[in-house]
Amino acid sequence: MSIEIVRKYFRGYGMEDRILEFDVSSATVELAAQAVGCEPARIAKTLSFKVEDQPILIVAAGDAKIDNPKYKAKFHKKAQMLKPEEVTEFIGHAVGGVCPFGVPDSVDVYLDESLRRFKTVFPAAGSANSAIELSMEELEKYSHAMEWIDVCKGWQEA
Repeated sequence: MSIEIVRKYFRGYGMEDRILEFDVSSATVELAAQAVGCEPARIAKTLSFKVEDQPILIVAAGDAKIDNPKYKAKFHKKAQMLKPEEVTEFIGHAVGGVCPFGVPDSVDVYLDESLRRFKTVFPAAGSANSAIELSMEELEKYSHAMEWIDVCKGWQEA
């Protein structure tokens, strides 16, 4: 189970006790916000894409949407999300619990600027009923992010 992978990952940092598990689903931004008790924008959703046959993850605020022209300018190709079965195969977490923790080293992780407006955010923790609250510094450190990027829209108006 991928929450066990994430739990083991955070155990290495002495942080496994910070993982939140819910009796309800947190598989969507809205459900996660209800489970956590925060605004949907503070849910750090992890989106899975393919760039030159290589899977990548982009972690963005819950109210942000991929801006295709910005994405293409950054990655030099049109945004192509992984299919659900590819997400599990390449990332190791199923849709609804995808997070940037405990993923294969071959998966590059990027953090979108839409997250920087928050002191803390809640990414999933490997299952459709989990999350972990992290500061921006912690998210950057524990996701092993390549860099901060600006490929989303819709959140500036929020």
